[in-house]
Amino acid sequence: MGEQLGKLVSLNVALPVAVMHGSKEIQTGINKEPASERLFLTKNGLHGDGQGDLVHHGGEDKAVCVYSLEHFPYWESAWGRPVLPGAFGENFTAEGLTEEQLCIGDVVRIGSALVQVSQPRQPCFKLGLKHGLPELPVHVQETGYTGFYFRVLEEGEVGSGDTFMLERRDSAGITLQEANRVMHTDKKDAAGIAQVLNVAALSASWRETLSSRLAKLNAADGRS
Repeated sequence: MGEQLGKLVSLNVALPVAVMHGSKEIQTGINKEPASERLFLTKNGLHGDGQGDLVHHGGEDKAVCVYSLEHFPYWESAWGRPVLPGAFGENFTAEGLTEEQLCIGDVVRIGSALVQVSQPRQPCFKLGLKHGLPELPVHVQETGYTGFYFRVLEEGEVGSGDTFMLERRDSAGITLQEANRVMHTDKKDAAGIAQVLNVAALSASWRETLSSRLAKLNAADGRS
């Protein structure tokens, strides 16, 4: 049996709806609401859930968006109001799973499903739109309280109250916090970028971004 990490406090879903962004109508599935029943988790996400922008959201690398309950007090203090499950558009409001603790590639059992950490989340403008705080995506990146994504290795049922069990720790030991550091803060840390790229389980989109950045850094240093 694996190590117990924490629990699924709230399971949140929403189908895409149209909202106005300035004068433009956009589709978004960010307005997640807690589900009272257990839901089936497939390779592409939860039954009853959806995303408005399938280019930047969803897909097998981003089947489940996770946000840590531990970060809620920070945002409650910053916003001066309660923060409810689903506030960050997350499918899983999780207790005991933070960016400092989890590594890309870690494999976790939840309910009858088996999932794997694939990348930190990069919040988009729709999170700012949801809360009427256009600067929020940048604020989230600066704090490092980004949340993250799971890919699904084995489909199964999940529900609020389920326990997260760590089945296998990734051997590279690159935390989500470290991946956020090289992506957003120390963008010219070639050695750090290379270490993140060495993680086989890293999502395709992060691999593409960081590989391109590393190639430019190496070219600038005259090493390629």
